[in-house]
Formats: sequence, structure tokens, C-alpha cells
Amino acid sequence: MRVLVAEDELVLAELVAVGLRRAGFAVDVVHGGDSALERLGLDSYDVTPYDVSPYDVLVLDRDLPRVHGDEVARRLVAAGSPTRILMLTAATAVEDRVAGLDLGADDYLGKPFEFPELVSRVRALRRRSARPPIPPLLERDGLRVDTARRTATRDGRDLDLSPKEFSVLQILLEADGAPVSAEELLERAWDAHADPFTGAVRVCMSKLRAKVGEPGLIRTVQGVGYVV
Repeated sequence: MRVLVAEDELVLAELVAVGLRRAGFAVDVVHGGDSALERLGLDSYDVTPYDVSPYDVLVLDRDLPRVHGDEVARRLVAAGSPTRILMLTAATAVEDRVAGLDLGADDYLGKPFEFPELVSRVRALRRRSARPPIPPLLERDGLRVDTARRTATRDGRDLDLSPKEFSVLQILLEADGAPVSAEELLERAWDAHADPFTGAVRVCMSKLRAKVGEPGLIRTVQGVGYVV
């Protein structure tokens, strides 16, 4: 799951990013509205929905410098992007919340906030962003993945997955038997700074297969990708 955090308070932005990564999300961070538009593929007005960068959720500070958060939200919605928007602001008045939602934000969280609530809201928006929506439970051949509680078992045995391993397994199960390429896994489960030549996907897949155990359920489709 890819999340873009657009927050100009550097310390808060880093805390949010670290926390979301620990919760299993791939997170990129920007500190201005112009940078957010660039990452989202909206730095030009001549865009189509297919040009927009594939972030699942945008955590958007409303009071961004250079380009206001309201304009970022407006442009993202106008482009027809499936990216969901969680808007953050220090303003607590009902009018401010209504204004943010009227711009197209999917959810709204006032500062200061409790971090578990932020994580929960991001996860809920991720489930809503998927087409079709992600069911809370993904099951196949004895594997059972609870996307809300972030637990994974096989035949009742806890797999004790790392956040990255869980994300990869979830993506494979969401594909419902279709192969997923290494490039897609890297794009969806790692952040924008991941080096495509490091073999990170291969290493993660090796560890995931060992934890899933025998008989093996994750198959490599030569030249195509991986499939459960």
C-alpha cells in the first residue's frame, strides 16, 4: 500500500512517516503543495486519470506552503484519481471540516491527533480505494489474512510476518490467482526510493515462502511474476 504524506511541519511529517511504515505502509513524504502535485502527477494541468501516480492514500495537511492543500485536493479530484484523501488541519471548527470535505477529501482529522486513529483511518481509506473494495478477510488454500487486524495464518498457524511480508502477501491474495510482477510489487509495497536492482522483492519472497511453509503456495511464473 502506497501513502503520500504532504506535511510542512518537518518533525510531524517524519513521525507520521515512521509510524505508518511500522504499520506496514510504503510511505513517501513531501513538505509543500507543489511537491505533492509533482509526486501525484498533477504538476501539469494537462493530465488524465491514467497519468496520476498510484498512491492509495494522500495524508494532506491543509495549510501547505507554495500550493495550498485545498488546491492539491481540488486538482486530485478533478483528475479523476482513485487516490483517497485524509486531510489534516489544526483548525477544529465545523465549518473548516465541512470545507475540506466539500473539496473532495474522503476523511478529516484535526491536530493534534492520536496516532492509532490516523493508522486506522488510513487503512479504512485504503480498503475503500480498491476496485473492487478489499474484503476484511482474504482466504486461499489455507491462508487467512485479516487486513484490518494485520494478522496472517495458515491452517491456524500464525505466520509472524514482518510488515513488508504482510503487504506482499496481501497484494498476491488480492490478485485472486492472477500473477503479480516484481515491478508491481516493488511499486506498491516499497516507497519511491526503493532501488529496483537490489533484489528486495526476491529476498522478501524467499522469506515469505519459508514462513508460509510446505506445501509451497507461492509460485513463480517465469518472466511474469508471482502467484498464490
